[in-house]
Amino acid sequence: MIVCWILGFGSLISWNSMLTMGDYYYNLFPDYHPSRVLTLVYQPFAFGTMSILAYNESKINTRRRNIFGYSLFVASTFMLLVLDLATSGRGGLGSFIGICVIVAFFGVADACVQGGIVGDLSFMLPDFIQSFFAGLAASGALTSALRLITKAAFEKSNNGLRKGAMLFLAISTLFEFLCVLLYTYFFPKLPIVKYFRSKAALEGSKTVQADLAAAGIQTKEDHNEQNERLSNKQLFIQNIDYALDLFLIYVLTLSIFPGFLYENTGEHKLGTWYPLVLIASYNVWDLISRYLPLVKFLKIESRKGLTIAILSRFLLIPAFYFTAKYGDQGWMILLVSFLGLTNGHLTVCVMTAAPKCYKGPEQNALGNILVLCLLLGIFAGVSLDWLWLIGKKNAF
Repeated sequence: MIVCWILGFGSLISWNSMLTMGDYYYNLFPDYHPSRVLTLVYQPFAFGTMSILAYNESKINTRRRNIFGYSLFVASTFMLLVLDLATSGRGGLGSFIGICVIVAFFGVADACVQGGIVGDLSFMLPDFIQSFFAGLAASGALTSALRLITKAAFEKSNNGLRKGAMLFLAISTLFEFLCVLLYTYFFPKLPIVKYFRSKAALEGSKTVQADLAAAGIQTKEDHNEQNERLSNKQLFIQNIDYALDLFLIYVLTLSIFPGFLYENTGEHKLGTWYPLVLIASYNVWDLISRYLPLVKFLKIESRKGLTIAILSRFLLIPAFYFTAKYGDQGWMILLVSFLGLTNGHLTVCVMTAAPKCYKGPEQNALGNILVLCLLLGIFAGVSLDWLWLIGKKNAF
C-alpha cells in the first residue's frame, strides 16, 4: 500500500507542482491565462493517448507502458527546469510555447501511468486502488503546503517566485525518478503482487507477463480462458453508470479548479496568498476524503446512491457563482473545501466498487475504461471552465 501511494504521488506531482506555482506563471505570462491554457493543452494529449491505450490494453506490455510513463515524467519535469534556466526566467510567447509543448508530454505520461497502474491494481485489492488515488491527492496537498512555505521564505527576496518554482521542479524530478526505480525493481517482487499477477495470468491476462518475468516467474503464452473474457464494449455497457459517474465528477471539479480559483474569485484580504490558500484547501480536503471510504459506514456502495450524490454536486456551480460575486473569502474557502471533499470521496467509492466480480483481464480492461472516462470528464471540465470568462472584461 505504501508503494502504491508513492506511485500515485509520482503520477501527479509534476502536474500539481505546475498548478500550485501558478502565481509564478501568472507573473511571467499575465495575458495568456496560464492555468486555463496549460490545463487545456494537457488534457487532449492525456485523453487521446488514453483512448488508444484503453482500446489496445489487452495487447500492451503493462510493464513497458508504466516505466515509459514515469521516465517521460522525469524527462519532461527536468526539461521545464532547463527551459527556465535557459531563458533566465523571462516571459514571452516563445517560453510559453515551450512550456505548452512540455505540458503535452505530461499528458502522454499521465495516460500511460494512470491507466496502466489502475488497470494493474484493479485485479488486486481495492485497498491498493484507494492507496494509489490517495497518493494522487497527496501530491496536490503536499505541493500546496510546500508552495505556501516557499512563498513565505522567498517572498521578500529577489526572484522569490522563481526560486520557489525551481525548488518545486527539482523535487518533482527526484520523486518521478524514485517511482521509476520502485516500479521497475521493487514492486514486481512483492509477494502479494506476484500472487495477484500470477492469478490474473491464469485467468488469461497477457499484460502481466513481463512483470511476472521480472519477478522470476514464467507463464504460458496462451490460455483458453482469454477467449471467454467480456469485450471492452460489454464491460462499458455493464458499467455505464460508473463511467458516467466518473465523467460527471471531473466535469464539475475541473470546471472550477484551478482556473476559476485563480481568475474569478476577485481580490480579498489575503491578497496574493488568496488563490494559493484556495488551491491548498481543495487539495487537503481531497486527500482527507480519499481515506474516508476506509470507514465502512461512510463508503457509498449503492450504484443509485453514488449517482444521486454526484448529480447533487452540480448545485455547487450556482453556489460558486454567487459566492464569488457577493460572498467573502471565508465562504469561498468553505465551498472549495467541500468541492475537494466530495471529489476524492466519490472517486474512490466508484473506482473500488466497479472492478468487483470480474476476472483479472476484465478488471484490467475496466480499470483502463474508467480512467478514460475520468480523463474525458477532466477534458470537458477544463473546456467548460472558459465559460466563467464570459462577460469578464479583458477576457482575451
